[in-house]
Amino acid sequence: MSKPSDIRILEVSCATQEVPYRTPIKFGGRVVDHGVLLDVAVEVETRSGRRGRGQGSMPVGNAWAWPTQQLSGDQTLQAMLALAPRLVELAQGLQETAHPLRLCHLLSQQYEQAAQEVRQQFELPEPIPRLAQLVVASPLEAALFDAQGKALETNSYNLLGPEHCSEDLSCYLNDQFRGEYLDRYTLREPKPRMPLYHLVGALDPLTQAEVTEPVGDGLPETLGEWILRDGLTHLKIKLAGNDLDWDIQRVLGVEQVAQQAQRQRGCRQWFYSVDFNEQCESVDYVLEFLRRVGEQSPEALERIQYIEQPTHSDLAAHPENRMHQAAQLKPVVIDESLVDFQSLLLARELGYSGVALKACKGQSEALLAGAAAQKYGMFLCVQDLTCPGRSFLHSASLAARIPTVAAIEGNARQYCPAGNRDWEDRYPGMFRITDGTVETALLDGPGLGGF
Repeated sequence: MSKPSDIRILEVSCATQEVPYRTPIKFGGRVVDHGVLLDVAVEVETRSGRRGRGQGSMPVGNAWAWPTQQLSGDQTLQAMLALAPRLVELAQGLQETAHPLRLCHLLSQQYEQAAQEVRQQFELPEPIPRLAQLVVASPLEAALFDAQGKALETNSYNLLGPEHCSEDLSCYLNDQFRGEYLDRYTLREPKPRMPLYHLVGALDPLTQAEVTEPVGDGLPETLGEWILRDGLTHLKIKLAGNDLDWDIQRVLGVEQVAQQAQRQRGCRQWFYSVDFNEQCESVDYVLEFLRRVGEQSPEALERIQYIEQPTHSDLAAHPENRMHQAAQLKPVVIDESLVDFQSLLLARELGYSGVALKACKGQSEALLAGAAAQKYGMFLCVQDLTCPGRSFLHSASLAARIPTVAAIEGNARQYCPAGNRDWEDRYPGMFRITDGTVETALLDGPGLGGF
């Protein structure tokens, strides 16, 4: 049944902008020292004749979304950038009038063909991964949801019930969700404040002794300085996954610095997450890591809230990587593996107990995965892709509307703060951190949050 709030696409456009990094970030054996933002704008009209303009923005995170030995980073970046205008053309040609969830579903069925065309154009030796396709499509999806909310002068998270959606969740997931809608799995108001996860990259100095080339821009140079300046209580630690001794010493080093800084602040409780970025050979590595960290620092082990994507993201190709034992000790979440509902179901079968949502995989994908994870009692967190400006606000608004998400990652302020400068005065509570939290109550305006 059609709804007055359904939208049709009038016009779509995209553009890119370079984002300079102040320091490089290393994860999963890869180093990133610059970024490109993909910005998309969409004009829509509702069945009732109301018009709105929505915007979406996301870093083209090719190093994360398309790890490969056959192509250079520049080649994967250019291929993903070439995919963007093809997706814009697909959206421009979409004749359907429907809820953004439905429109994104229809568009997603065409991503693969568009990616194949780019592969042929560039004569690539391998296909563009589904994860990379989702990243390129994510600002378009964000713009569609944002546009509907702007047209109706309503927050997009309050347009997810049966009065606005023609199909229930069984149309997108399975029969277990019959009669259910996304309003059941989202909040009508954003959480007022949320703790911010600060990233400790593999190249980041923990102490002054490790600072070999000071940036000298007035921002902290060491982990201890960041903790004291921003009042941090949540630290995400990037690990190697193929060097057990280094990984253990890295966590112990973070614990030592954190203890000193938190003692100085008078803080008695703080938390870690650890991210292996697919590099562990098997769950045995994770179990040994946890055992040895616990032996050397029971406090550090206790602070670990969850473990992120320890082994290869292609779950179907590596069914031997079962996480049941590790998940009994700490939540183990999929990140790179999560590209659709089927991958979430497979992850559950293989013992994963949690899901990392990312706005860069698409607003519709994130909402559906968040609903499924809640239905199945899985641990939920929201990660970002070094998202500056609008892309960070989008990610934070997602985290603030999913009931069981407790914290939000945001590391652009560390690595590419230049991308935040135009936003700091408008949303100081989101970009100027003093107590380790972000003021997500600000994200309650029309569209994805009024930004």
